Amino acid sequence: MTSAQLLTDAFGRIREEVHGAAGGLAPRQLAYRPGGEANSIGWLVWHLTRVQDDHIAGAAGTSQVWTDEGWAERFGLPLDPSDTGYGHTGDEVAAVRVESAELLTGYHDAVHDRTVEYVASLTDGDLDRVVDRAWDPPVTLAVRLISVVSDDLQHAGQAAFVRGLLPRG
Repeated sequence: MTSAQLLTDAFGRIREEVHGAAGGLAPRQLAYRPGGEANSIGWLVWHLTRVQDDHIAGAAGTSQVWTDEGWAERFGLPLDPSDTGYGHTGDEVAAVRVESAELLTGYHDAVHDRTVEYVASLTDGDLDRVVDRAWDPPVTLAVRLISVVSDDLQHAGQAAFVRGLLPRG
């Protein structure tokens, strides 16, 4: 198995978890926040997808799906188009209201497609390329991709957990 195949598999698992956590839910269920202040399923999936979109676009040197393909307009959120949700306050989390599970998973699918297209083009030698010098040590492509996979799986798991807490009826 090549690195590209391994990464494609990892991002495919994220997609499966996202669909399992958010698929088929009504807008009120996507917005449900346990205890009133926790992250909602809608916010968690939106955030993990925004971060994946941002980081993959940065590594690939491309524009983001969010702005390039009109998803920011379709969502109509009261946020700057560059916002990924990092460091959001409770009020900002509440502002991420998603009109449908199909919209949310559709955006994720579009980012997934762009991601696997990019990672399929990578060779093992590409993974040592430095993509972010703002850190010490500088961040390589390998570290950035594994960071995205790790964060996305954590947030997808959190969304699945919140789904299990949804009020019945």
